[in-house]
Amino acid sequence: MSCLLGVDVSTTGVKAVLIDEHGEVLGAVTTPHALSTPKPLWSEQNPEDWWSGACASIREVLHSAEVSGGEVLAVGLTGQMHSLALLNKRDQVLRPAILWNDQRTAQQCERIRSEFGSENLIAITGSDALTGFTLPKLLWVQENEPEVYAGIEHLLLAKDYVRLRLTGDYATDRAGASGTSMLDIRRRDWSDEVLAAFSIPNRWLPKTNEGPEITGVVSEEAGRLTNLKPGTPVVAGAGDQAAQAVGVGAVRPGITAVTLGTSGVVFASTDRPIIEPNGALHAYCHAIPSRWHMMGVMLSAGGSLHWLRDRLSPGVPFEELTQGIDEVPIGSNGLLFLPYLTGERTPHADPLARGALVGLTIRHEYQHIVRAVLEGVCFGLRDVFELLHSVGLSSSAEVRVSGGGMSSPSWRRILSDVLGVTLLNVDVTEGAALGAALLAGVGSDVWRSVDEACDKTVRTTRSATPDGAAMGKYNVLYELYRGLYPALKRFSHGLAETS
Repeated sequence: MSCLLGVDVSTTGVKAVLIDEHGEVLGAVTTPHALSTPKPLWSEQNPEDWWSGACASIREVLHSAEVSGGEVLAVGLTGQMHSLALLNKRDQVLRPAILWNDQRTAQQCERIRSEFGSENLIAITGSDALTGFTLPKLLWVQENEPEVYAGIEHLLLAKDYVRLRLTGDYATDRAGASGTSMLDIRRRDWSDEVLAAFSIPNRWLPKTNEGPEITGVVSEEAGRLTNLKPGTPVVAGAGDQAAQAVGVGAVRPGITAVTLGTSGVVFASTDRPIIEPNGALHAYCHAIPSRWHMMGVMLSAGGSLHWLRDRLSPGVPFEELTQGIDEVPIGSNGLLFLPYLTGERTPHADPLARGALVGLTIRHEYQHIVRAVLEGVCFGLRDVFELLHSVGLSSSAEVRVSGGGMSSPSWRRILSDVLGVTLLNVDVTEGAALGAALLAGVGSDVWRSVDEACDKTVRTTRSATPDGAAMGKYNVLYELYRGLYPALKRFSHGLAETS
């Protein structure tokens, strides 16, 4: 048997997924790792945990699938974006890695805007400076830990640290590198202008590669630790969102992917770099040569329903939680939910934004609140679709949905009515790791292109079609929803400062 391996270094653990040459999943194993929050707003991990987790997951998935390391044709890597792992000249980790959800860098983001200019940064990198991105983290280290900064020789993203341990090579993919605020997305390489503005040596940064490109091979030492055959090719892979898009087949212009997990991601492929002038959408390189994508992220999508369940109905299955919401009228009897429980990124890059239930009366029951939460998340996703329309992208040609939230038929129907589009369901549970494995298949000539790999392995089914009457009602409610953030912003910021 010949198979392909995808490895996903996520925030909560390292997942290894094996697929065959038809895209069928042979096995999947996740090894959890710890998250450290030593101070308010901080989020860190030990890169050694990424590597030990990768070794454990790879060994176990090979064992559970009864596959030998020699049967693996190639390995693809993916993982959390924006992370910052710093190494010295002996490849020793200098400090815990700072993660994508770390929020300590507000001052550094203002420094970037002041010294370089938001418009200039957006024009080059496709995004404004945000607290989760890599460049502000690096500047924070420069300003607060000068002894660490002085020892830097290499800067790597999470999956690329695993790559280094797996192959001995310093390399990254262009989709993941797009989230650092240091990549020129038109040139598809590091921006000399950004690096020079902040005195960052180019030698610190790994070589950039297209997603299916082979960056190295498994070393003898890594082979002993993982049970992979030394010499097995390792491809560049992609940041987790681009890899997820490959896994659901969102690789051609005209296909929009919605992933509803803890966060909500809207991902639209393009054949040229398109930049939203205010930076409200991220414009990144895709994992596919000569393609790009636009992406919007809402931070608390499925996380909003998790919050409601955990606070008011702990332990209740989500299927039970959402029972009866189809009997609740559209608009939840005049109740709106603003899903900014952890701040927001799109369309409002505001870490101090706060959630709200607006319109509560004595008439409202628990299921009204549940439906209002589902509708509020769908309104938040529509915000991203409206931004896509504003830059000339049609987001209704084909919309593919995946993620835990989209397993609910009721939630899919609400989303279809709010967006006014037909949804195609992609039954994918392995997410980004599957996409990384498909990229490995292209790199090892199982498929001639990423398009072909997706055409032959990704399957969709029609899951929801909009109802005209419901669309009209939701259009009215959406306009009310859009007014909530500007009306409540002053109060949200004031309350944040008192807590």
